[in-house]
Amino acid sequence: MKNTGKLQLPLQTVSLIAGFMTWVILSSLLPYIKEDIALTAQQATWVTATPIILGSILRFPLGFWTNRFGARWSFTISFVALLFPVFYISVSDSFFDLIAAGFFLGISGATFSIGVTSLPKYYPKERHGAINGIYGMGNVGTAITSFMAPSIASHIGWQPTVRLYLFLLAGLALFNLLLGDAKEPRFTVSLKEQVRAVYKKDKLWLLSLFYFITFGSFVAFTVYLPQFLINNFGLTKVDAGFRTAGFIALATVARPVGGWLSDRWNPFKVLMFVFAGLTLSGVLLSFSLSFSWFTFGVLAVALCAGLGNGAVFKMVPMYFSKQAGVVNGIVSAMGGLGGFFPPLVLTTLLSVTGHYSIGFMALSEFALVSFVLIIWMFYQEKLRLSANILEHTVEAMLVTDTNSVIQFVNPAFTAVTGYTAAEAVGQKPSLLKSGKQLKPFYDELWRSVREHGYWQGEIWNKRKNGEVYLEWLNITAIKNDAGEVKYYAGMFSDISKAKTKDTGNAAS
Repeated sequence: MKNTGKLQLPLQTVSLIAGFMTWVILSSLLPYIKEDIALTAQQATWVTATPIILGSILRFPLGFWTNRFGARWSFTISFVALLFPVFYISVSDSFFDLIAAGFFLGISGATFSIGVTSLPKYYPKERHGAINGIYGMGNVGTAITSFMAPSIASHIGWQPTVRLYLFLLAGLALFNLLLGDAKEPRFTVSLKEQVRAVYKKDKLWLLSLFYFITFGSFVAFTVYLPQFLINNFGLTKVDAGFRTAGFIALATVARPVGGWLSDRWNPFKVLMFVFAGLTLSGVLLSFSLSFSWFTFGVLAVALCAGLGNGAVFKMVPMYFSKQAGVVNGIVSAMGGLGGFFPPLVLTTLLSVTGHYSIGFMALSEFALVSFVLIIWMFYQEKLRLSANILEHTVEAMLVTDTNSVIQFVNPAFTAVTGYTAAEAVGQKPSLLKSGKQLKPFYDELWRSVREHGYWQGEIWNKRKNGEVYLEWLNITAIKNDAGEVKYYAGMFSDISKAKTKDTGNAAS
């Protein structure tokens, strides 16, 4: 499996590069297409945004199909299917032709779900962030097309340039058929069962929102930036393509870095940086800027979006290891949709207000909301981890408030005392009293807790069935930041058997 995985990573990454190269044919060549096909500004925006629709929606079923049939067939069939819309684009002569072909061109963008579902099967969880990040570098395909397609079109025309992609797609279909893993592990759980298991979980929709912002920013800038640079800064078609390729390259390089940092550090903290950066970048871009400041703001978006893309897909297997195919599909679909709306919104705002400020400010506000949510998730995760530690610790534990009312007990408490959580919570620890210790014993115990913050020692207690046993007890006062005692935590273990054994050994 290891050797097979080593081959699948480069094969699927190259396949994604080809898919993303194909996905942005229309946006990269639109300045040339407009010379032959008359398009209004609104129509041009629809032409560039349309491939995103199927490229987003199809990611959901493609993730599921990859789990069931494997990446080999998913990539092969996708590339064969793409031959038809790509050829149709090359013979289009109207707006409606471009829309129809562009819709099915979205298959190329949906191929992203294949690798993020397939590749983690070959690697341990601690490497999933880096592996998905490396695979995600397939985004560089958009940079290759943005940089090369305008240059080639300026020499041979846009129709022959589009037809060159037919050879690329046919070649990758053949490579996947011959080199893809025919023995990839398959999962046959029905789509309905997988969706039912995840759709009510808030983590799914939070991750979808985060990817909607990070990958959506990447896609939106990729498809809209060439036209924006030409119309607002007077750049040539080739220069606009070159600068768009620079944006894509930075975001692509940042993606595996985001995955690697998430593996080595913490994906929550990486996303905090990402959304703080996107918030500030959106504010910067919302002002009328010189070309230099605009470039700085756009490159900051590229860096943050790339890091965020890598971090989000590190988090998916943290919460959904058993439904990775469906969840990867849903999250990546939301990311694609995140790239569909901004170009349309920006064009509409330009026609209504004459500038783009509100659109860029919207990016800032969405990022700010995500920043707050990721902080909330970070502390929720810390609380969940603490609860898991308490739930699985070997020693029995109970926590009381300052009025000695039990607030929490762990499973080990039930194992030792016989009282369930439902029976113990709301009661006082006195329900365990054996009667062997008198009041002075407890007075001294609580004097020590008040003066020193803790007490430890042997104490006789009674189980639910009436059996008296000896335990070793540690009581600690839990204080808040102001130094006020809020809770008391008791940890104890049954030492009756050990005590009996020691007594027996001493007697012998």
